[in-house]
Amino acid sequence: MGPEGMPSGPMVMIPRCSNVTRVTSQITLFVNPTAGRGRGASAARPAADALRGAGFSVRTVLGEDAPDALRRAREAVDAGTGALIAVGGDGLMSLALQAVAGTGTPLGVVAVGTGNDFARSLGLPVKDPARAGRLAAEALTAGTVRTIDLGRVGTKWFGTILASGFDSRVNDRGNRMRLPGGRFRYDLAMLAELAALRPVPYRIALDDGPVREIEATLVAVGNGPLYGGGMRMCAGAVMDDGLLDVTVVAGCDRRTLLRVFPQVYRGTHLDHPKVTVHRARSVTLRAPGITGYADGEPVGALPLTARCVPGAVGVLAATR
Repeated sequence: MGPEGMPSGPMVMIPRCSNVTRVTSQITLFVNPTAGRGRGASAARPAADALRGAGFSVRTVLGEDAPDALRRAREAVDAGTGALIAVGGDGLMSLALQAVAGTGTPLGVVAVGTGNDFARSLGLPVKDPARAGRLAAEALTAGTVRTIDLGRVGTKWFGTILASGFDSRVNDRGNRMRLPGGRFRYDLAMLAELAALRPVPYRIALDDGPVREIEATLVAVGNGPLYGGGMRMCAGAVMDDGLLDVTVVAGCDRRTLLRVFPQVYRGTHLDHPKVTVHRARSVTLRAPGITGYADGEPVGALPLTARCVPGAVGVLAATR
């Protein structure tokens, strides 16, 4: 990451993105009004003001639910919008990626959710919609985007991490719980999964290599370094290197996991003897009774194959 939130990585001229050249003056705000406990609705205005102040026409897309929102975002992209500016948290960023990946339409990020791992991974502003809007406007005016890779599982694109094992079981349990609300639900789910901790028999294949059989606590496949609200599970992942980082935490007891877990926020867990890292263009994971979560959203039961798609999307970023 460069100075003051300026992301590093290749910068290219927007004309490489074919959709952008059709209608460059009209920009679409893709908004989740409930993101960040209601911050999404209030964040849309300063972001829109920054874009309009730079001379762009702005229209807003909302949805009644996630499928409806995605349909509307795709319609905007198909109609030739100059950019899709996502205003919300990682859930909305995931929907936005489904709409723009592989189309040539650049993505702007106004991160106002609770985790904001996609924006943090790119060094973009978090919970500062006015600044994020100005950055997007500057990039559009200058005609630059940063191209990054995405992961893909089946038809699902992801920008950060495909999680499986202990962390996905926490998600499963948390999603089944009705009370309490908010983050506390997942804290309780984590405690329950710790009490039931057991290693998972994985079969892992990297690219065209042999199948590896391993007892693991979790396996995380990262296009980017972060998930779970700032956990650097795949700390060494680079979002434009054409590779996925595969972090394997071998089977361990509760005491070891509790000792290693706080290190995830600094990325120093990668030095622990129970942790190994691999890099590959594609990864196939097989394990019984495990659901995969990509960018925090369920993508289905294992087996799953994740592939890195180089240069799959352009992100609006500050000029150098």
